[in-house]
Amino acid sequence: MIVMLNTFISTPWQFILKEHFLIVFNLISENIGIFGKKYFPIVFTLFSFILFANLIGMVPYSFTITSHLILTFGCALLFFLGLNYIGIRKHKQHFLSLFLPSGSTVALAVILIPIELISYFFRVVSLPVRLFANMMAGHTLLKVIAGFAWTMMSGNAVIFIFHYVPTLLLIILMGLELGVGIIQAYVFSILVCMYLNDALNLH
Repeated sequence: MIVMLNTFISTPWQFILKEHFLIVFNLISENIGIFGKKYFPIVFTLFSFILFANLIGMVPYSFTITSHLILTFGCALLFFLGLNYIGIRKHKQHFLSLFLPSGSTVALAVILIPIELISYFFRVVSLPVRLFANMMAGHTLLKVIAGFAWTMMSGNAVIFIFHYVPTLLLIILMGLELGVGIIQAYVFSILVCMYLNDALNLH
């Protein structure tokens, strides 16, 4: 497949699209295996949506929708319900073995099952909060520093000279926030792949 992709690459934009494709393809291959290939379209769509939503937020006067918890929670809940449906449809009642590691005794099960249940359902909370918190914190910091630099530019000549310090810091943080946006899309997608692997293969 990689050889076929390389034969069609002739522009930088095509190279970017190929790498975008391969990132998701490798995510599924490494975390799910051959049985996860049919879920490539939905994981690719998820990764693309979060990635572009994060990057669009870097454009001046735009809006970062992933910095709102309601959207990230909606995405996480939708995938959480979908993954449960996939697991139950494939394994039926054996899907419950996900909450009890093999080889556990009855006495140990009393402790492990509640812990596994809490950990399992907490996924739908930790997944969106991680994305929301990182995007909101980074963009808020950028707005604060940009406002600080603008205030210094509006001051007298002495203060105007020192506005280059927050402006330089702003440029550095914008590069950092760009990386955070890409990483957060990757992290969200890789966790969904891991959860999908649990639903398909159990323990």
